[in-house]
Amino acid sequence: MQRCVSILLSALCLVAAATQAQAQDKYPVRPIKVVVPYAPGGAVDIVARIVTDEMRQTLGQPFIIENKPGAFGILGLEEVARAKPDGYTLMFGNNNANVITPILYPKKMTINVDKDIVPVARVADLPGFLIATRKNFPPGTFAEFVAYAKQNPGKVRFSSVGVGSFPQYDMEILARRAGLDLVHIPNKAGAAGMLNDLVSGDAQVAFLNAATPAPMIRAGQLRPLAAITTQRMPDYPDVPTLTELGFPGIGTVQWLAIFAPNGIPQAALDVIHKAAVAAVATPAVLEKFKAQSLRAAASASPAEAKAFVASEFALWRKVTDEVRIELPD
Repeated sequence: MQRCVSILLSALCLVAAATQAQAQDKYPVRPIKVVVPYAPGGAVDIVARIVTDEMRQTLGQPFIIENKPGAFGILGLEEVARAKPDGYTLMFGNNNANVITPILYPKKMTINVDKDIVPVARVADLPGFLIATRKNFPPGTFAEFVAYAKQNPGKVRFSSVGVGSFPQYDMEILARRAGLDLVHIPNKAGAAGMLNDLVSGDAQVAFLNAATPAPMIRAGQLRPLAAITTQRMPDYPDVPTLTELGFPGIGTVQWLAIFAPNGIPQAALDVIHKAAVAAVATPAVLEKFKAQSLRAAASASPAEAKAFVASEFALWRKVTDEVRIELPD
């Protein structure tokens, strides 16, 4: 009898182990939450929705977008870091939230981003513009902007998505190189808030991604002065790059990537990476990316994504050491 019980228990253990292994093999088996540390409608939110909609079709599970803006991206970072590392909580992030914020605001955080969050896949790049309002602002070219700003020191205002954001750093570096005295107008409402600043004339210039201002450029309310790309953008062939204009190395191309809580099973990490890379290679996604001036930029592996983010940390630690700005308390 005792032998029969032992055999039965062993069989049950084997069944349980097989069932668990099968469940792992079938990942994902339920909806996946995706945290976006910005408000709806911004570049990160748009990319998250485009890419996860395609991933849903591949993996057979819905992706639920949860927008969690605020505190320089810290709210979103902390939620992801504290989530169970089972592959069912992910994050779409970018240069600001996942690199610059951890460098500038470690004391505001209750987590260690380096240790608690891991890159899964880089998916896209979004070039940008140095852009100017047309409302009561006469410069029509980059050279005219520089000349106007020099003639009006302390009077030209530039917008950014907040103190310590890469659009602020980019403008601070440009101002140093060009010898300009500009006034910073931070806007906590993200790229949409920057757009409002520019259209209303509350700010005259800004570094802004190429997708957000496109309708206002077509409407004649905004004017791109320079492109933040290695080559001129096909949709804006008359807009020179900053490199062409004699200011190489200035301006940040926004990248967008998927992250997960540290400890995510390798199998789940590989599944998500493979699905994301496949998604950004589909004609449907590429067409949507093109409409938003996005470029597919898929990492070859999770390890490559991790190495890329590590290189970004090294770059921005150097930038933030060299360009000191006053941070809010």
